[in-house]
Amino acid sequence: MGKRGPKGYSAEKIVGILRAIEVAQGEGKTVKEAVVEHGVTEQTFYRWRRQYGSMQADDVKRLKELEKENQRLKKLVAELSLDKDILQKALKGKH
Repeated sequence: MGKRGPKGYSAEKIVGILRAIEVAQGEGKTVKEAVVEHGVTEQTFYRWRRQYGSMQADDVKRLKELEKENQRLKKLVAELSLDKDILQKALKGKH
């Protein structure tokens, strides 16, 4: 599963809440009224909007894929660096 915040909101859920709040605002509700309906604070809404505001569901999915690939590549680099270090030490021991 993806990264989750303190209350367990996934990135997809956050984007969904942001869209729902935008719809509520379009229907004439204030930000305060809309965020209360979704169980978040105004501060959280604005923080989420800054972080995820321009994202669509596909963007979030792609971001998660890229984060997963980045994590895999970092692990691979660490393993290769360790292998290189071991081989260099072994070569120094032979001379």
